[in-house]
Amino acid sequence: MTLLPLVPNPDYNQTMSFNVHEAKTHFSRLLDSVLEGESVVITRNGAPVAELIPARKRPFPLGAGREDPSINREALNDDAWWQPMTDEEVDAFIGDE
Repeated sequence: MTLLPLVPNPDYNQTMSFNVHEAKTHFSRLLDSVLEGESVVITRNGAPVAELIPARKRPFPLGAGREDPSINREALNDDAWWQPMTDEEVDAFIGDE
């Protein structure tokens, strides 16, 4: 495996930095710091390898369409919905006769 040299980021000097062992030991505290707006860099042998930042907000919550009345629940209850279409079904779908 070839390791690429890491270019130091000047922003890392302004963030909290921890080596892997420290990060594992104090992970809950690091997450609390991230929730408070801090950026945390995790280093290995002095080189930054990861950055903890707040998670992105999702545009909609997971499972948001679950109650959508337009979803055909009967089709989802049948295990055949995930199987590939037959050649005849493909022809009918794309309109080729």
